[in-house]
Amino acid sequence: MNKKTEPAAAATQLRLGSTHPFGSLRSAVPLGGGEERIYRELRAAVPVVDAAIGKLVRLCGGFDVRGRSERQLREFLRTVPCGRGQMGIDAFLAAYLDSLLTYGRAVGELVVANDRLRAVCWGDVTALEVREGANALDMELWGPDEHGRMAKLPWQELLMLTTLNPEPEHPYGVSLLRGMPFLADILMKIYNTIGVNWERSGNVRYSVVCRPEEGMDPAQARERGGQIAAEWAKAMEDGRSGMVRDFVAVGDVEIKVIGGENPILDSEVPVRQILEQLIAKTGLPPFLLGLSWSTTERMSAQQADLLTSELWAIRRAVEPVIRKICRTWLILEGYDPKIEIEWDEISLQDLAETARAELYRAQAAKLKAEN
Repeated sequence: MNKKTEPAAAATQLRLGSTHPFGSLRSAVPLGGGEERIYRELRAAVPVVDAAIGKLVRLCGGFDVRGRSERQLREFLRTVPCGRGQMGIDAFLAAYLDSLLTYGRAVGELVVANDRLRAVCWGDVTALEVREGANALDMELWGPDEHGRMAKLPWQELLMLTTLNPEPEHPYGVSLLRGMPFLADILMKIYNTIGVNWERSGNVRYSVVCRPEEGMDPAQARERGGQIAAEWAKAMEDGRSGMVRDFVAVGDVEIKVIGGENPILDSEVPVRQILEQLIAKTGLPPFLLGLSWSTTERMSAQQADLLTSELWAIRRAVEPVIRKICRTWLILEGYDPKIEIEWDEISLQDLAETARAELYRAQAAKLKAEN
């Protein structure tokens, strides 16, 4: 079988080292506007959201290949460089899925040199643009050139683009985090208020009121007030250094804690309500993220089926990219390009329940054979 000639990429297109840092401000708008920055900050601000995306990436699992040249292809997929010090298709797939879930889209590139597939890398999808071609099935990826201007990337056939739940009006996908920024903003206000209240409780401020005696000369009243303020300042300063110092005052002196009569609000109910909304968007049961809201928290069969269907939807979105990588390598190496992708089985049920079900099936098969 003759090798199919493919255009060789002398350098990667998605990872240019000398791009103008503000080139996107000139005439083009980055992919998806400015929402990608919001999504990055949301993951940094709300750890449960970041953990949910990491769980979904890992739950998607790995895959195996079946074909005439499966042994050689497996070795390539295990050792293919992916950039950033990563090797193997699993590393590429993890980063690709992370971008897909966060931004609703992900881009990758096949690095070809001397008619051989040398590496597979992912790129920064927020620095690119998608432009529709002459018909509805054609799309072009544009990126910044060495001068910072947006231009069509030269080897479109070596680029890979995946969108998550794309909408009819534009070629961009929909992020898993869409709808979360509003609730996350409220959650951050609650957490910030909790921090301020506890700082107030731990770093107490005092109000010292000195009422002068009737008929006291104003100058003498000011002098006594200054003395009380100085003594109070010394007592507080010694208290910060660990020394115990008594404060003695003459006259009608009243000392109160500023804000001491205001209790700290209970935040458990509103925080839980917001977290329920955020976690419901991810499709994961709360206990998988370390949240035990019930003493008998466990995954039911219905929950496992729903989560499995979500994971298969994500797998179907990225399977064409995996097929393209495998077929390109097989064609360039002169092998039969026919290949089948077999994903690992998704097992979300309790291991004890699964083992018990297998035991019951084996016992039923034994009884049937004996009868």
